[in-house]
Amino acid sequence: MDRTNDLDFADFVAVQTRPLLGLAHALTANQHDAWDLTQETLARLGERWGRTRFDEPAAYARTVMVRLNIDRLRRLRRELPLLGGPSEEAPVDVVGDTDAWLVEALATLSPRQRTALALRYVEDLDVRGIAARMGCSEGTVKSQLSRGTERLREHAREHGPLRTTTGDTA
Repeated sequence: MDRTNDLDFADFVAVQTRPLLGLAHALTANQHDAWDLTQETLARLGERWGRTRFDEPAAYARTVMVRLNIDRLRRLRRELPLLGGPSEEAPVDVVGDTDAWLVEALATLSPRQRTALALRYVEDLDVRGIAARMGCSEGTVKSQLSRGTERLREHAREHGPLRTTTGDTA
């Protein structure tokens, strides 16, 4: 890699780390896993940076991140039965102005539902774009979005404050 490509990649990392970390947090619902996923994504992208010309490096990075997360979930599914089930996790620290009930509700979603909703509402992708990133059919995306949205609504009715347009709780 030459010096110019190093600088270009450094600039890309400086600009994209925070947005990638936000997507990773939405995908994993865990601050530590989000950092790991972001670092792995940037490492994979950095390996190819000098050899491959990217039309949209940010979009490519997000696709890599989603696919790495799917691999991580598959690996966890195989490993958890060997470890004796899920352990009690520490609460997730959320940066920003996010309601606690929403973080709790997102943690109750299946990983595929959380991924589909994150790509829809964080990345603002349509069904076709989500299907391409997740590597599944559009019908699967629609069902995951529908089920995830309904689960969030149920959780909001049971636990969350309903907000009016002025920001007051109802």
